[in-house]
Amino acid sequence: MRLSIKHATKYTYDAPVSYGLQQVRLTPANSRHQTVHDWTVAVTGGTKELTFEDHYQNQTILVRADKGATEVSVEVSGEVETHTNDGIFGKTYGTAPLWHFRQSTRRTEAGKGIKKLAKTLEKAPNVLDGLHALSQAIIEAVPFGQAVTFSGTTAEEALMAGGGVCQDHTQIFISAARLAGVPARYVSGYLMMNDRIDQDASHAWAEAHIDELGWVGFDVSNGYSPDERYVRIATGLDSRDASPVTGVRMGSASEAMIVSLQIQQ
Repeated sequence: MRLSIKHATKYTYDAPVSYGLQQVRLTPANSRHQTVHDWTVAVTGGTKELTFEDHYQNQTILVRADKGATEVSVEVSGEVETHTNDGIFGKTYGTAPLWHFRQSTRRTEAGKGIKKLAKTLEKAPNVLDGLHALSQAIIEAVPFGQAVTFSGTTAEEALMAGGGVCQDHTQIFISAARLAGVPARYVSGYLMMNDRIDQDASHAWAEAHIDELGWVGFDVSNGYSPDERYVRIATGLDSRDASPVTGVRMGSASEAMIVSLQIQQ
């Protein structure tokens, strides 16, 4: 499936910024699952300082805000052709060993609620069935959009709130899987929706490692594994590692963000 993507992220400040530096992870990579036919990254109000692969092989651009800027925008666009629809990323590995993806982070640290959820895996006849059961248990316990969460909300906080979005579902899944000894990681990217072109955010899902299959994807929010409508962008231990944009800035200015996204075949 060939997908056309246009994604703009605009930051506005109520006072000039003296210094700002952002890591932008919005460039898909070629693999046996997807071919990038065309991709551009345009920056307004800032300068591309450096392009590199981070320790998870994410294509990363450092963007420095222009001194005195009151607005910085990053616009990406292009076409990506996807080739697989079985949800299996497979036995493809980077420099990080599997044990690395069993480690907890502040955002994925398990509390009492997640420890209880993780017992779902113990009742299943095998790991794959257990992970599918876990995904179902999470969406039942944390319905989409039924609580307000933020970029820094932890997995346990979202579970206790009783609602969340794809970031929260993914981090809860990762936390519970790791408790059971299953390597798991966070994936950010795009999902073409069947009923709309315009969206208000990119997407996120989890991948767990199963010895016989390698990495297998689980989109908890939608209740299925990734297919040809999905485009991978970045991976990491949690939402911060794979965030489309992270950064720092100096000054007392307040920040607002506007996102526009269009995905179509």
